[in-house]
Amino acid sequence: MLDLDLFDKPEYVIKRLEYRNVKNAKELVNKVSELNANRKQIQKDLDTILSNINASTKDIERLISSSNNDDNVDVLKVKVREQREKSKSLKNELQIVENELKKALYDIPNIPNDNVPVGKNSNDNKVVFQTDIPKVENKIPHYELIKQFDIIDFELGNKLMGAGFPVYKGDGARLQRALINFFLDEAKEAGFKEHELPIICNEDSFYGTGQLPDKENQMYHVDDKFYLIPTAEVPLTNIYRNCIVNEDDLPIKITGYTPCFRREAGSWGKDVRGLNRLHQFDKVEIVEIVKPEESYKVLEEMRSYVEGLVQKLELPYRVLTLCTGDLGFNSAFTYDIEVYSIGQDRWLESSSISNFETYQSNRLNLRYKDKNNEKHQLHTLNGSALALPRIMAALIEKNYCNNEIKIPNTLQKYTGFTAIKKQITE
Repeated sequence: MLDLDLFDKPEYVIKRLEYRNVKNAKELVNKVSELNANRKQIQKDLDTILSNINASTKDIERLISSSNNDDNVDVLKVKVREQREKSKSLKNELQIVENELKKALYDIPNIPNDNVPVGKNSNDNKVVFQTDIPKVENKIPHYELIKQFDIIDFELGNKLMGAGFPVYKGDGARLQRALINFFLDEAKEAGFKEHELPIICNEDSFYGTGQLPDKENQMYHVDDKFYLIPTAEVPLTNIYRNCIVNEDDLPIKITGYTPCFRREAGSWGKDVRGLNRLHQFDKVEIVEIVKPEESYKVLEEMRSYVEGLVQKLELPYRVLTLCTGDLGFNSAFTYDIEVYSIGQDRWLESSSISNFETYQSNRLNLRYKDKNNEKHQLHTLNGSALALPRIMAALIEKNYCNNEIKIPNTLQKYTGFTAIKKQITE
């Protein structure tokens, strides 16, 4: 959530939110400002009463020790009892206002960094890098190739669960596992500590990273308090919820592979064919927790790292800076990396790399302590490194040739084969 200090300049916050197409930005900001002013007044009144109680208590002790003025002692005792009742009432009132304030802050997305290009939607995103697109004569979309090679079965997945839950078979399953192991090994080499994570998390975790309340309708509920994770970002980042880390432990670099689950409500049409959009998919996530002054340097390092993965897979790709109108709810700045789908003649998003600045760390109550025991804010960043479905789609389409799907050199030690060949049936 946003720093309360930002609301000392409400017009700035409103303007930045309007760049994100937040239509009720003024209403949201004014509500926070009013609640915060109310909170400050209650806190001031409470501090005054507590100070008076402390002073009266000392007066009572002084009078008792002097063995006189019993009447004054009794008067002061009555006054202290009344003040303590009032302080209890103010503490309850303060708790209610603080809860309302937190709820109001949860409803406000992050404000875009000043370097984010202003725009209304994905059409206004800026391409900052793009490789050449190879010329291929035999362009076949992956959703046809996977049937020909019998490596991914959507009909079987539909039988077991429903649409959007594919079953990977034979060499398709081995290729999927090869990609996961490759991504994890690369992350380890880059200094990320691997974690095996739960794929169900509690409500507090989703509030911590910002999926709640914004993405509640896009997630699968296990019951009222638990959800299937849409990304390993949730459990990874929440490892440090309610933590004060030592300065010497920074930067924190962590990674994890998980299945991910998304309802994708409202998605339909040709863009969802095959592996383009799934309800369950595999992804390796990287997370960094760093000092604020280092976060944008780290963002560039993370972008370079993810680009390196795509390069090693020999896939054509491009990098976009998302505009203000296309930023995710929690993000202050995001790069998207898209791979080119030769068989579909379109770009497929395969990674988002984002700097959340203090937005998540405020929700998480995450700080670091310096050598003087002073506490400071932290920035959180994460990125897909990588999400598998669209990487798999692009890889299959690009490497199909002469009735086989060639395996990139970097993956062959993981697959144990150099190509996927069609099964010959008698």
